[in-house]
Amino acid sequence: MSLPERPTAPAVYAAALGALREAGVECLVGGAWALERYTGLARDTKDLDVFVRPGDCARALEVLESAGYRTEVAFPHWLAKARAGDDLIDVIFSSGNGFAQVDDAWFAHAVEARLCGLPVRLCPPEETIWSKAFVMERERYDGADVLHLLRATAPGLDWPRLLGRFGSLWHVLLAHLVLFVFVYPSERWRIPAWVTRELLGRLERELAAPAPTTPLCRGTLLSRAQYLVDVTAWGYRDARLTAPATMDAADIARWTAAIGEGVPPRPTGREPSHGTADADRRDR
Repeated sequence: MSLPERPTAPAVYAAALGALREAGVECLVGGAWALERYTGLARDTKDLDVFVRPGDCARALEVLESAGYRTEVAFPHWLAKARAGDDLIDVIFSSGNGFAQVDDAWFAHAVEARLCGLPVRLCPPEETIWSKAFVMERERYDGADVLHLLRATAPGLDWPRLLGRFGSLWHVLLAHLVLFVFVYPSERWRIPAWVTRELLGRLERELAAPAPTTPLCRGTLLSRAQYLVDVTAWGYRDARLTAPATMDAADIARWTAAIGEGVPPRPTGREPSHGTADADRRDR
């Protein structure tokens, strides 16, 4: 795997991984390292992404602090950090939307590799796809990573397990599969036909059923910024406060404040009037 250009990074990462291993804290390596292992795409990453179970995060930080790293819990619902000089280690136990929590299955299906001269385990491709599929910010969109992962790993994926990971949010997986066929028309054979048919069948059945009556915006599971107006001004319930997400109002407030401006954007005008045309469409 490619190493960062910073000369201190390999030693910093190796020391952290070694300390966690010696202390018996199970961890997985993800991010750019896993992406390169699965797809061949190399990036000069600024940090090392280490994944742990939520219940192991506090212990992991204790171990790293004892080893000389400066640690902090950046966001209590998903992310802690450890630093040594300019080198950063992200200690991840969930996802920014509070959905993709690390659990035992991540470890049961991990992939063996080597990093900085040490044996490590990588986040499984299924969980890597699952967690990246929901990252659709203006400043960061992981859709290309998802498609590159599908191109490289789709024939060998545990598709029933991946479908189970998405659960009731299967629409997001279907969207990426449709984009895969668009981006790689000659590679559609890589996606098992039964998977696409299964998801399209779910969509057909959903369209045949009455639409939900409670206003819900699931866009906040994709972007913490771009759908704030929907949940702050337009009356939609924030899907991050509903299962399977695990965030509460305090988590959302902290995560929103970190966007940069510190406050949710306000709409520049009133909500557009959809008029009778939308009413006609709903009646059909």
